[in-house]
Amino acid sequence: MEYKFVQGGAFNDSRGSVRFVNDFNMEAVKRFYLIKNANNEIIRGWRGHRYENRWFYVGSGSFLLYLVKIENWHEPDRTKEINRVMISATDNKVLHVPPGYGMAIKSLEYNSELITFADSIVENSDKDNFTWELGYFVNLREFEPKVQIHLNEKG
Repeated sequence: MEYKFVQGGAFNDSRGSVRFVNDFNMEAVKRFYLIKNANNEIIRGWRGHRYENRWFYVGSGSFLLYLVKIENWHEPDRTKEINRVMISATDNKVLHVPPGYGMAIKSLEYNSELITFADSIVENSDKDNFTWELGYFVNLREFEPKVQIHLNEKG
């Protein structure tokens, strides 16, 4: 199974706004937690779960998630392709990452908050917790965000 998005929406009126993801079935969720990086330079990772599902929803700001499919959990291929997924609070969607992925997370805006949902209790998750040094997957450097320069029409 590959990672996928569950699309939500928003409602706005004079009272304010409501964001929702009505198609996110939370029946399997056992716990959740909130991630808020100290700054935008920090990349949290690498961490993976062989059996646990994870879902991610951005409460504020935006995040870049690096995802790598793991086949050998005790000695993963260091040169595996790293998928880069950006998700923002304005997207109103949940990212589902099924079992079998390693991931790293970077906030792209100050005070960004990422809500993470998991389908196993902490005691089971601890037995299914694999970590690698940030530099373990050598292709990470290729996926760092590049500074984009936007020129006006006069160039």
